[in-house]
Amino acid sequence: MSTTARRLAELRAEGRPALVGYLPVGLPDAAATVRAARALVEAGADVLEIGVPYSDPVMDGGTIQAAVTRALEHGVRLADVFTVVEGVADLGAPVLVMTYFNPVLRYGVERFAADLASAGGAGLITPDLIPDEAAEWVAAADAHDLDKVFLVAPSSTDARLASTSAASRGFVYAASTMGVTGERGSVGPRAAELVARTRAAGAENVCVGLGVSSAAQAAEVGAYADGVIVGSAFVRPLLEAATLDEGVAAMSAVARSIAGGVRGARAGGAS
Repeated sequence: MSTTARRLAELRAEGRPALVGYLPVGLPDAAATVRAARALVEAGADVLEIGVPYSDPVMDGGTIQAAVTRALEHGVRLADVFTVVEGVADLGAPVLVMTYFNPVLRYGVERFAADLASAGGAGLITPDLIPDEAAEWVAAADAHDLDKVFLVAPSSTDARLASTSAASRGFVYAASTMGVTGERGSVGPRAAELVARTRAAGAENVCVGLGVSSAAQAAEVGAYADGVIVGSAFVRPLLEAATLDEGVAAMSAVARSIAGGVRGARAGGAS
């Protein structure tokens, strides 16, 4: 069992889902990201996603686009991601890197897998890579005992859900709605159906992301998902704050609130 799957199983035994928190590297540098990520775990995140800044983040909403643009302007590079992973790997929360696949290809797939494992990373989330085209990454990940997290969406066919579930390790990332990332007033109405379909297709763990930004939404999603993925709601305070101290404090307050929603998601016997 992978590190991530083991953590999700432990939380399931406790009767609750996981809070999966996303932060991109570079607000404003790797050291600041380590500080923010450690504060995020202290505030209640069970699993960390560390994002790779990318020059053309077509699947990301305005908040994360602004954050990664600022990171690139500050000179953040792919090697900084491993510094951040290493800086938080001792916390007991599995650390996955989330990235478009082109930076991994440029870096070298085998080299990336080796360096991620060496830094203490648990695996990789690849939103623009489908299992059919992932043979090189799958081989490298398996060689270095890394999780492979692929995405499904409400539009995914049953055949695609089955192939993605079979190829994934750690969890399957279920995009709650079609479109880019970002905070939303409500979670996509088909998210629960997508989780059920993905489990029926063979997935052991299904975590839901895209749009979760409040304790109430986290509780709603946590009632049926194995993990609740939150990104923009944590990034925004860091992006908008005048100082790092203020940003970390504001982000931690949001995280504690959302963590409370996650921990109460199955109160009263919901599952």
